Amino acid sequence: MLATGSTVPDIALEDTAGRAVRLGDYRGTDNVLLYFMRSTTCPVCNSHVKDLAGRAADLAAANVRVLVAVPEGRAEAAAWQAKRELPFQVVTGQRGTPHEAVGLTKKVFGAMQQSGSLLIDRDGVIRHAHAATMPTNSYDRKGITKAVNDLPRLPS
Repeated sequence: MLATGSTVPDIALEDTAGRAVRLGDYRGTDNVLLYFMRSTTCPVCNSHVKDLAGRAADLAAANVRVLVAVPEGRAEAAAWQAKRELPFQVVTGQRGTPHEAVGLTKKVFGAMQQSGSLLIDRDGVIRHAHAATMPTNSYDRKGITKAVNDLPRLPS
């Protein structure tokens, strides 16, 4: 997994409509919280996304754009997104999964996809990185909140 303090590579993703989403496109403009779900069928991961959706206004006020990364293909991701009416962009990998692009791999003999989150500031620096194999440990709400509060603010 990418480490806190490192610069995030310009990872190429795509949204559920097939549009390219590159992390480099947010440099200089937006902070990005990238939440990696184990799968769209994971009830624990779904509850984490529900919590993020409940915090959407606070995250937007801190100039944090949330992207939810799923390992499934675009069609499955689009159906999942529409069913939940999410206020966030849902992304998949252009080649492989978005998880692989940041070092979140399958563990336990290939049986479980890791999940976690990255908070990337507008300069491309990772301000928070968290990963877990068990989905119950994958969402570090306190750590994300602290990292969002510690983000450099734009001058008024």
